[in-house]
Amino acid sequence: MTPAPRDFSFRRLVASSISVKILADIANQLFNPFLPIFAVGMGLDVVTLGRLVGLRSAMGIFSPLAGAMADRQGYRRVMQVALLLGAMGNLLLALSGMIWVTAAGLVLLGLGMGAFVPTLQAYVSYKLPNNQRARGIAMVEYSWPLTGIFGLFFIGLLIQATSWRAPFFLLAAGMGVAALFVGTWPPVRGSAVAAQELVHSRSDNQAWLTFFDLGSHSRSIYACISFGALTYFAAMQIMISHGAWLQREYGLMPAQLGTVALIFGFFDLAASVSVSLFTDRIGAQRAVIGGAICALLAYLALPFLNLNLWLVVAGLGIARSCFEFTLVSYFSLLSEQSPDQRGKVMTISSAAALIGATVAGFTGPWMVVNTGIMPLVLSSAGVMVVALGLLLGFVRER
Repeated sequence: MTPAPRDFSFRRLVASSISVKILADIANQLFNPFLPIFAVGMGLDVVTLGRLVGLRSAMGIFSPLAGAMADRQGYRRVMQVALLLGAMGNLLLALSGMIWVTAAGLVLLGLGMGAFVPTLQAYVSYKLPNNQRARGIAMVEYSWPLTGIFGLFFIGLLIQATSWRAPFFLLAAGMGVAALFVGTWPPVRGSAVAAQELVHSRSDNQAWLTFFDLGSHSRSIYACISFGALTYFAAMQIMISHGAWLQREYGLMPAQLGTVALIFGFFDLAASVSVSLFTDRIGAQRAVIGGAICALLAYLALPFLNLNLWLVVAGLGIARSCFEFTLVSYFSLLSEQSPDQRGKVMTISSAAALIGATVAGFTGPWMVVNTGIMPLVLSSAGVMVVALGLLLGFVRER
């Protein structure tokens, strides 16, 4: 009989979570720098592949269902299924040569990663005591900048040395192994109340209305969620397009695009560390407002920095850093909007943000190819103005 897995120490929980989450973050960021490389390999143009990547993001609308399943079946099981879906999606992408294969691979990848990331966050939150939760979750999120510093840089070298298919084969194998690894983690179940709500939802016609009823503070909560979705859209328009921009105007090869991703990783890491140091001191809402204003100004500056490669990379890095600071601080602000419904609020926000990313996959590459950089950054800046209006006018910190 297999012995029950031991519980995690703080260090082991964080290290194990980062080691698995970095695979999901690589899969989520992979197309940003290498979109034109993969488009050529898959026999597609940049705009078409950008739209298919948007389709991947659209699968995030199912993440609340994954959260409900995790409450009923256990977080560990849902994470394993999600990783296996991601592995199958990557395998299809590695074998892709027709548009329907690419689309199927991206749908599976979107379903898997859309379910895995919020479920992992819920698992980590459950396993950590209150006095370690914020620090632990922030440390797990270091996987995002580490993806650029190590993962995407290595992938750029790998593509140049082998082929565009190699990263997808590698990610498929990695996620398969990760699914087995997650199976050794201590199991966790969500609350019995959440499971009971799922059962009732099958027979109650008002279940969806009840699910989206966030109480007396709902105006602030939904304004906060809308701010997050708009901010994510504004940033993703530029992020998903920057590889095509740099290749078209500066002729960068895969290894050079990987080096740019490495540089961006350091900007992201600086932003995450800054949140750890300053957000609690100045307050989450003030931090989000300051970060959003900085992101807005950084977007507006990009066309004027498009004079040489280093100025563009520096401008994009600063814009990413401002966005990352805003987003991580936003998680703290959002998580306290309704403490007794934190899981529901976070999964709704995740789905809304991924809808924003879906739209960005359609608009960003199209604008780079057809209209140039100025309309792209002006549209992102305009969206940030609307997001700031919602934040200042309706969101209240609790």
